[in-house]
Amino acid sequence: MRSGMLTMIVLTLVLMTLAFVWHEHRLGQFGQFKRGLKKKPLQEDTSTMRPGGQDVIQLQRSEFSVGDVPEFLSATLLPGRGMNVLQITASLPQKGEVSLLASPSLGDATRLMTGRNADATGGASLTMGGAIELPWAGQITGMASADGQNLTTVWHGLHLSLPTAGAGTTATGGLLLKRASAGQSSNVMPDGGESRVSFHAGDFDGHWISQTDISTTVELSGRAIEMTVEAHNRGTEAEPMGIGWQPRFAILGDRAQEMLRLPVAERVEIANLRSGLPSGKLLPVTGTEYDFTGRNGARLGSLSLADSFVHLKTAFLDNGPVVELRDPENNYGLRITAMTSNIKAMRVDAPAGANFISIDPEFNFDDPFGHEWAKGEDTGMVILEPGQSVQWKIRLEIFSLMQNESQQL
Repeated sequence: MRSGMLTMIVLTLVLMTLAFVWHEHRLGQFGQFKRGLKKKPLQEDTSTMRPGGQDVIQLQRSEFSVGDVPEFLSATLLPGRGMNVLQITASLPQKGEVSLLASPSLGDATRLMTGRNADATGGASLTMGGAIELPWAGQITGMASADGQNLTTVWHGLHLSLPTAGAGTTATGGLLLKRASAGQSSNVMPDGGESRVSFHAGDFDGHWISQTDISTTVELSGRAIEMTVEAHNRGTEAEPMGIGWQPRFAILGDRAQEMLRLPVAERVEIANLRSGLPSGKLLPVTGTEYDFTGRNGARLGSLSLADSFVHLKTAFLDNGPVVELRDPENNYGLRITAMTSNIKAMRVDAPAGANFISIDPEFNFDDPFGHEWAKGEDTGMVILEPGQSVQWKIRLEIFSLMQNESQQL
């Protein structure tokens, strides 16, 4: 009898447990539990992470469209590293929050951005996020010093000594890469926020001419990020000025299917594939593998790009030359519009097999002081007389491919 009663009790308990499990399953409790397991790990503690010795600036906004269309969510800015835009996040339909720039975590970025050894010239900034390049963008060549740590180039008879990243005859990315800011202010706006950061660059530690003050502004909203960089010559001598921004956009899907659209332009011929330096010759792109000028651009496929496109044309109804990167797999696109006429070049770096594509709107061509250029060719460096200023401005937009195509019909 005791054995029979024990069996009945066990069976009753099993049946009650199964009933409870089924009831909770129907209520969705297990679904909630599973979602809890898939939650993102805790965010990094940013209080001790200060690249360049200054606090990180976070521009953030709340999602508004609830997943119907893509929208920007945040921008992470590094005022201690020349206002590098380390990361931009967005919400994509059916995918949720994603990181749009190919960058390490803030912790890893802090460890890499030391300002010493391999990062002595700030070169780590060119390998992550989006670095602001100033007082030139891209590359400048010259005669290497005896120790290989500097090169000498000549502008209007004046000799400039520029630091190189290791032994070589090329200086890359300007002199703002590891500079810390002199002042900051931020404002909360109805659909995002704005940050203004200034730099007293002076003569860039003896590497440039005259005295330069720089102001940068980044404004975040759901559909667009606007960036403005202004250089002001507060010295007593004229100085050349080039400005660029080198964002490394992450490829989230199949690289071969990514679509790139460029404005009508000419491609700068590369004299040496190893150095990437220009020959001074400009080539047409129509009908070549570098023709990305169609309405929706062309697929990247397996083509490796490390090219500059110049003599940019503005299409009808656009506010300036436009570059687009389209991701059909994830139904979104990014559009960069050059808002100031001094932006004379677009450099595209998209190594085959890499997880990023860099699109750099620049004032100047590569090697703007070089002798390879034809006489009279404007290589993009703006001459600032004492007291003068120049502004570089772009607008980065995010859009739905399906909505964009329906609007074009």
